[in-house]
Amino acid sequence: MPTKPTRIVNPDYLREPSRWPMYDCDAISAGDTAWMLISMGLVLLMTPGLAFFYGGLVHRNSVLTIMMQCFFSMGLTSIIWVIFGFGLAFGESSGGVIGNPASFPVFTNMDLCTPAGYPMSTGLKVPALLFAGYQMMFAVICPALITGAFADRVLFPAYLVFVSFWMILVYCPFVHWCWNPEGFLYRWGVRDFAGGIVIHISAGFAALASIYVVGSRKYD
Repeated sequence: MPTKPTRIVNPDYLREPSRWPMYDCDAISAGDTAWMLISMGLVLLMTPGLAFFYGGLVHRNSVLTIMMQCFFSMGLTSIIWVIFGFGLAFGESSGGVIGNPASFPVFTNMDLCTPAGYPMSTGLKVPALLFAGYQMMFAVICPALITGAFADRVLFPAYLVFVSFWMILVYCPFVHWCWNPEGFLYRWGVRDFAGGIVIHISAGFAALASIYVVGSRKYD
């Protein structure tokens, strides 16, 4: 009986920045994909959990405000990440400093049978679309972490403007430096496995800077 020809996965997409990851379902691992989906769901639950956590730490008059800030940041950062944020973080590198936002606009050049190869990450056997969604969960929670620093002291429109600029000017470059194989910190040997640099250091220093800008709380 004639056998079905086996497609050979070309590893060039892991090395050449000018070539998009190729379409090949045979390169996808079902087990790795299932685990990434579970992890993605668990990380997604962290942001609503953070909203309730911060809500229990502030004055009762500010509970709704800080919870809305956390939930609205989920939607705002998701829009930024899908449109061009993912490209800034994991797109083709410009000198190891920032990615090309035109690499994956609105998650183009990716689908369920596109392996997560260069320039996103090397050695992964999960769909590129899943990898982008998984990384988006971290992008969602990172601005929400900063919210607790200026609780009760920032107007809601100002918070949305801050989150937008912080995502573009701080978070996406940090991700590119540390998690993109072409980022200059990654090339220097920096490995951030749990997000201590990309998420906690960037959010922590942003929270510290915001305290100096908005000042202390005023109680009547």
